[in-house]
Amino acid sequence: MAQIHPTAIVDPKAQLADSVSVGPYAVIGPDVRIGEGSTVGAHCVIEGHTTIGEGNRIFQFASLGAAPQDKKYAGEPTRLIMGDRNTIREFCTFNTGTVQDKGVTRIGSDNWVMAYVHVAHDCTIGDHNTIANGATFAGHVTVGNFTLIGGLSGIHQFVHVGDFAMLGFQTRLSQDLPPFVVAEGNPAEARNVHQEGPRRRGYSAERLTMLKNMYKVLYRKGLTLDAAKAEIATLKGQLAEADADIDKMLDFLARAERGIVR
Repeated sequence: MAQIHPTAIVDPKAQLADSVSVGPYAVIGPDVRIGEGSTVGAHCVIEGHTTIGEGNRIFQFASLGAAPQDKKYAGEPTRLIMGDRNTIREFCTFNTGTVQDKGVTRIGSDNWVMAYVHVAHDCTIGDHNTIANGATFAGHVTVGNFTLIGGLSGIHQFVHVGDFAMLGFQTRLSQDLPPFVVAEGNPAEARNVHQEGPRRRGYSAERLTMLKNMYKVLYRKGLTLDAAKAEIATLKGQLAEADADIDKMLDFLARAERGIVR
């Protein structure tokens, strides 16, 4: 049996694994599923069609699965799906999706999400991201893996953030941020290549140098975007282990619909 504090209100239809822990005064709705080893702190509200995986730590006063803040929402059974081993700190708010998009807000696994973070409807957040206090994701935002999102930053709807990108403190991001790029400011501007995150993931010095080369082509040569993409493509084959990074960059640039941070 799940360990449920006597003051918590858990709907009988909710599906909680046996090792789930629910703190005082938490409220869990009928369409909620929570996997093994997850903990729900005091005063949390988890509602809507929400599925939470294994080993998540949800701190007090979080609100997960509430209806989207979208005037078009008419009560459709849209969803919030969260993976495994995430840390969700105090006062975070994650909303369900809308039928105007894919109908689901999705959080991956192994994310570290600090207090007061808001993830709006239809966002997709990948794995191993660190999101600092007060960051706000408008609807339909897509974030890759291993990103660093600075505190009190605001990300415009439909923006994409690439793998290993880094967003500085209090940044306003309204265009797509390519992988491996550090941006900050209001509005955001590209500042440097992000090396520390890749280095911690085992990137060699030669592979980090290739990231620098891509950044220089994209931001330091004064090229048009099409010309920069063509030159980045010529870097393939120079270092086998970096070819995947080059493909990642080219694929991101090809898909960018809002323009990229320059």
